[in-house]
Amino acid sequence: MIGEHLQTEQGYGLFHREPVIHKARSKMAATVATIGAQQLSYSNDLVPDWASREVSTGTTIMAVEFDGGVVLGADSRTTTGAYIANRVTDKLTPVHDRIFCCRSGSAADTQAIADAVTYQLGFHSIELDELPLVQTAANLFKDMCYRYREELMAGIIVAGWDKRRGGQVYTVPMGGMMVRQPVSVGGSGSSYIYGFIDSNYRPGMNQEECLRFTAEALSLAMERDGSSGGVVRLAAITEGGVERRVILGNQLPKFSSA
Repeated sequence: MIGEHLQTEQGYGLFHREPVIHKARSKMAATVATIGAQQLSYSNDLVPDWASREVSTGTTIMAVEFDGGVVLGADSRTTTGAYIANRVTDKLTPVHDRIFCCRSGSAADTQAIADAVTYQLGFHSIELDELPLVQTAANLFKDMCYRYREELMAGIIVAGWDKRRGGQVYTVPMGGMMVRQPVSVGGSGSSYIYGFIDSNYRPGMNQEECLRFTAEALSLAMERDGSSGGVVRLAAITEGGVERRVILGNQLPKFSSA
C-alpha cells in the first residue's frame, strides 16, 4: 500500500507538474518574444536622428564690393542636423571665370542650381564671344530660385567682376528676389554679425581692408553660431583674375578670451 501510495502520489505529482511545466515554457517564450520586440524597438530608437535629416549648409556667407572688384568669404562647415557632415566644404563656387556664388541652405539644392547656372552661363558666353555680365548670372539664379521656390531651400550671394559695371554683389534669398548691395551676408550665422557689419563697414575700402573685414565678420559668426565653423575661405575677384585664400581655425581673428 505504501508503495502504491507513493506511486499514486508520484503519478499525481507528474500529472500535476506537466501542465505547470508547459505553462512555464509558454510564459518564457512569451517573455523572450516580448524582450526581442523591445530590443528591436530599442535598436530602431538608437538610429541617430541626423541620419534621416537633410544635409544642410547651415553657414555664414558674405560678399563685399570695393573699387575694382569684390571679396567673397564663407565658413566651411556642412551640417546634417546636429552632426557635422563636412568640416572643410568649399562654399565659394565658381560659375564663370570672374563670377562666383556663395551657397547657403540645402547643400543638394544649391549645388544643383550652381551646376545649372554654370552650364547656361557657359553657352551664353560662347554666344557672346566674351565674358558674361555678373547681373546675367544673378538673374539666372533668381529665375531658377523663383520658379522652384516651393521645392528649393537655397540662399545665394552672386558676386564678380565685369567690364561694364566692375565689381558687383547680388543677393538672391530664398523665394527668388534679387537685389544688388555693396555688402551682403547670409546663412544661419548672419544674424550674429549684422551689428558688427553695420558699425565696421564703410564705403571706399580697398581690397586688403575688405579681406580683413570679411575675415573678422566670419570669425565672429563662427564663434557664436553652432552651424558655422571650420576654416574661412576667401576670394578676391578683379579684372586680373581670382585670388583665393584660406584662414585656418587656429589663425582666425580673436575677439575675446572667453
